[in-house]
Amino acid sequence: MSQAATKTLPQTPPEPVEDPESPFGPNEMRLGAKQWIAFAIAIVLIFLCLPAIWQKLERFDTGPDYRIPYSLSNDYWQIGRWFKKAAEPGRIVVIGDSVIWGEYVNPDGTLPHFLSVESGAPGRFANCGVNGFFPLAIEGLIDNYGTALRNQKVILEADVLWMTSPQRDLSASKKDTFNHTRLVPQFRPRIPVYDADMNERIGAVVERNIRFLSWVSHIQITYFDQKSIPQWTLADDGQSPPNYPNLWRNPASQITMSIPDPPATDPDRGPKSPRHVPWFESGKEPLHYDWVPLDKSLQWQAFQRTLATLRSRGNDVMVLLVPFNEHMIAEDNRPAFRTITGGIDAWLAENKIPHIAPATLPPTFYADASHPLTEGYALLAKNIYAMPEFQQWLKQR
Repeated sequence: MSQAATKTLPQTPPEPVEDPESPFGPNEMRLGAKQWIAFAIAIVLIFLCLPAIWQKLERFDTGPDYRIPYSLSNDYWQIGRWFKKAAEPGRIVVIGDSVIWGEYVNPDGTLPHFLSVESGAPGRFANCGVNGFFPLAIEGLIDNYGTALRNQKVILEADVLWMTSPQRDLSASKKDTFNHTRLVPQFRPRIPVYDADMNERIGAVVERNIRFLSWVSHIQITYFDQKSIPQWTLADDGQSPPNYPNLWRNPASQITMSIPDPPATDPDRGPKSPRHVPWFESGKEPLHYDWVPLDKSLQWQAFQRTLATLRSRGNDVMVLLVPFNEHMIAEDNRPAFRTITGGIDAWLAENKIPHIAPATLPPTFYADASHPLTEGYALLAKNIYAMPEFQQWLKQR
């Protein structure tokens, strides 16, 4: 017999025999109906309970002059947590934009701080202003993250800065970028400058209504430099050639379970900051503003809706029309400004809304068109406390 004849012919593998009881193939394990239901319930519980449990575990220290750190201005879940903590019996919550937050000053140089000084009770006025906010964003914040504010004394800031031009009012026809787009109304009312596709708009609505997604954003903003974990892992250091310092780091080590404190010394704020100077010393001059009439202003309409929402939750709201820096308004442009402020005052009076409109501060006390310096906030607090309407509102239960 030849060597070729002794070679073993290749064997044809047998055809797989289909098990009639395994219609989906050779899976190791398949879930039954009850197991799928249990799995769904577990997922729902995680979505509902994990953010609440996280609040109990994550350390969040505040003092009498606490304000949301600048780095957390987009962390709406955390801002809502601060609102809840600020709404304590006996405290007065002060809501507004960067004028309340204190753009040029330290935490102990803000209006809420000096109002507390005037009251003789440290921390009585809680700083719930947020840097970079405006009425349309504040509306979204109160509607979706400020639901803990109920049956509380609240000071709500009204700032005509947001009606100084159609661009600031967000009613201009030209598309433009602006802060906090995920808080503004995504569909109604229509915001002409807002240029976002349907996917982004729906994503913003879903995130606002599913707390788990807001909590995920909180984790990303607080611990991962406002990035998702994959983005954080692959982030370079900006050098050439680039380095990737996070590539070998354990993402779990970033989660310290503690809200970071703002820097002890902020180079951009406070009396020692180069920005903390009167407006005319930094080269600013009086301007002509393209004032938006109240009946056409999207920001004013948002303010009205926010006020209605706060009052519907049982809050006792005092509107503070913060004094705009009239010294920065050109002389012939001031009548239009007074038409705006007069219209706000008339609407509040007509609707019996408690409100105060302190006088304009001296020019040396402003850093720009709307933000006071530290001395300006101190004087403004004194002026507010001297107003009979404010004292009467404080005494009312």
